[in-house]
Amino acid sequence: MSLKNQGSDLMIRFGVAENIIPELVSQVNAVEVFVEEEVEYTLRKMIDFVDQSLSTLTLSQKRPQIALWQTPFYDIKSLKELPTLYSDFEKLKLSPTSPLECPGLPRCDIELDWGSVPTFDDVKRYMNENPWKPSKSWSSIKAVSAKNILKKGRFGRVEMENDMIEVLEDSVERNQVNLGSEWRAQRKRLENSAFLSKKGNVVGGRTSVVLNALSAYLRYLEGTSKDEWQEVHEKLRNAESRSGASFRALFGSALFLGIISRRRVYYEAIKYERERNAGFLSPFGYSAATIAAAADTVCSMEWYWLMALKSQRNNEGRYSVRIWRWNGYLIQYTVVGREGPAIVLVHGFGAFLEHYRDNVYDISEAGNRVWAITLLGFGKSEKPNIVYTELMWAELLRDFIVDVVGEPAHLVGNSIGAYFVAIVAGLWPAVVKSVVLINTAGSVVPGYSSVPITEERRPSGAAWLGSRLLLFYLKLRVGNIVKNCYSTNTGRADDWLIDEMLRASHDPGVLVVLESIFNFNLSIPLNYLLEPFEGKVLIIQGMKDPLSKSEYMLSMFKEHCNGVIIKELDAGHCPHDERPEEVNSFIHEWVETYERKPQLC
Repeated sequence: MSLKNQGSDLMIRFGVAENIIPELVSQVNAVEVFVEEEVEYTLRKMIDFVDQSLSTLTLSQKRPQIALWQTPFYDIKSLKELPTLYSDFEKLKLSPTSPLECPGLPRCDIELDWGSVPTFDDVKRYMNENPWKPSKSWSSIKAVSAKNILKKGRFGRVEMENDMIEVLEDSVERNQVNLGSEWRAQRKRLENSAFLSKKGNVVGGRTSVVLNALSAYLRYLEGTSKDEWQEVHEKLRNAESRSGASFRALFGSALFLGIISRRRVYYEAIKYERERNAGFLSPFGYSAATIAAAADTVCSMEWYWLMALKSQRNNEGRYSVRIWRWNGYLIQYTVVGREGPAIVLVHGFGAFLEHYRDNVYDISEAGNRVWAITLLGFGKSEKPNIVYTELMWAELLRDFIVDVVGEPAHLVGNSIGAYFVAIVAGLWPAVVKSVVLINTAGSVVPGYSSVPITEERRPSGAAWLGSRLLLFYLKLRVGNIVKNCYSTNTGRADDWLIDEMLRASHDPGVLVVLESIFNFNLSIPLNYLLEPFEGKVLIIQGMKDPLSKSEYMLSMFKEHCNGVIIKELDAGHCPHDERPEEVNSFIHEWVETYERKPQLC
């Protein structure tokens, strides 16, 4: 309806983009295909496929071209000149661009099959016929949360994994049967609502509906008699897991889908701020927490999008960086190798995928496919305003294996990253072949009788203050701290590594990540998590680790974890970077030995 009001229309097609787009181009004799510029690997790959298909067309005019467009938040002429530090970027004092008025569009007078809005059954049929669709047993692994598995207990986790497929299928069948009647009932109830469901917090619908919900959000401090605004205020309170977190929880999907742009949100927030302050903007901050939440969130999102876009256009790093979107957040990763077993490398706290700088290629050259990921909150991956927990990071890793790797993998982790790996292995063993723990965090608890389940965590005043003091200390002492972790080869803690850690410490959202240190709960015993993996666990331990008692840790593994293999190294906390050749050899031999053994199904 919106397009028709502007003189155009919406065309709907099902199928493979590289087949359908060239067909349409040939029909209308087009010379350009306008495509929104994306940063995610899968979407950029699809655009490349379409471009390759267009190159095979022979039209009367010149070869059809892909024309990339975007809604720039800032007027940046060249991404090559984008500062690496967010603090330097802020010093540029770039003014956000203003949103544009809806343009009139040229009428299309050619006779075309415009298609029709599909029914639910049409969409379901198309998805089921998709040859690249993963099996239900694989994709359903993501359906059950870590907390639910832990609540089930040690004897129930395998049964839960086996049963979840049937539960999901039953649920889908029931939902399909009841969809028509439920939707009709909800439609009337939600007619004036901006939310896609009564219980959920996701704002959706047409642009005018989302903008109305944004106005309600910004004006939270004002009283209102509007039912739809009162609903927004109620959802805001429920979604405020920490100060300012509610904005992205409510509007993240609308921003991702392009119903509204980041610059439109900023424009509306600043316009309202001026209304509250007689046309002025205070140099001391915003006058309402909701204005700050909206403006700060979209500015932060734009920074990470620009960094992601720069990594895709310039590709100047040690590896070819790809972008994966998880729950709406931008995650960086790399993959090397075309065949062989899948191996996933997971870094520790404060590090990033490049911490495996001398491991990725060497391990892949031994006949493996190697993925390295920069976890949410670290490196150049996004640092959103959320509550970070060890279970959240574990679920991210689980989803990465399911969505990106696409098959069970050998998981390798260092420090806290090794603890995340252990959680994934213990709670979702179907996605893991074997586990390699390098100077892991966590502990072995003899004779544990139960597994503690952490309740929802809220940020504390102590964590707020502690994160700021810690950041100040880290910026002053990060070089010495890192060198101290490289006990026998301090030269590996070089300027590049330290500079990259310092760079990340300037990113927006870093204080929220640091707060998680004061709320970490590593109470799930490693021996509980590794119990299903007897004979499939390799422990690599730097014996001069200043952060742990290596001798004691290894003695506990030997006594309480059956079938673990232990390799000791004359190294500190990060043996994979301090002694990469030896660690690479251990991992290569371990994976090769595993793959040669017949595995029980």
